[in-house]
Amino acid sequence: METSIIYNENCLQTMAKMPTNFVDLTITSPPYDDLRNYNGFHFDFENIAGELFRITKIGGIVIWIVGDATKDGSETGTSFKQALYFMQCGFNLHDTMIYYKNNPMPTAGKRYHQHFEYMFAFSKGQPNTFNPITENCKYNGLANMKNRGTKGDLNYKKIERTSEKKVGNVFFYSIGGGISTKDTIAYEHPAIFPEQLVSDQIKTWTNEGDLVYDCFMGSGTTAKIAQLLQRKWIGSEISFEYVEIANRRLENYLQTLPL
Repeated sequence: METSIIYNENCLQTMAKMPTNFVDLTITSPPYDDLRNYNGFHFDFENIAGELFRITKIGGIVIWIVGDATKDGSETGTSFKQALYFMQCGFNLHDTMIYYKNNPMPTAGKRYHQHFEYMFAFSKGQPNTFNPITENCKYNGLANMKNRGTKGDLNYKKIERTSEKKVGNVFFYSIGGGISTKDTIAYEHPAIFPEQLVSDQIKTWTNEGDLVYDCFMGSGTTAKIAQLLQRKWIGSEISFEYVEIANRRLENYLQTLPL
């Protein structure tokens, strides 16, 4: 199957062309709960989840980024329902991460401002790859020097060490014009990923040469970052308008960074 291409079709049509156990990582955000305008297109969630299980390699990962609408004063709970259905399909709920928006739009109503979306990490078996993002961790300790002092007391020397630890599973990103991406054309799409979010997830769950898929490619962020990180990629996008946006955005990257 040809890679480095966005298929202008329903993602079920694209996945039907893929063999079983084909994709290392899917990272996507569906048009959930009518929160986003995707040119009037709707999606068949249950069949998509089943096909994602089929095409994902054993040890592969699906990162499903989703939130809930508020209807009649209450949240829909669609995100949880979808997570449970992925598990019914055979996936493990490997991690429930949070995509925290540092600067979200204010919301009305009798609730706090909504700052986050879920990033469910579903695995087909145990993950093959895990390259954790780390941060410096300083800690103080006491080292037993063993040598006794002149009065017979033990001399302890306080030491400071610097090491690394995995970051937590809450990921903080600023969003908006000129922040999510510097590609101005991307903002012709109504809902775009922060590029750093996609980069963090691709680096964590894949290695160079692995295959990344986005079944709702939108403005092409997954394709761009996969290309920059030397991963193979495939996208699906049912809206011709959005495919045009993504292809114009990707043009320079595909010419200068061939896989």
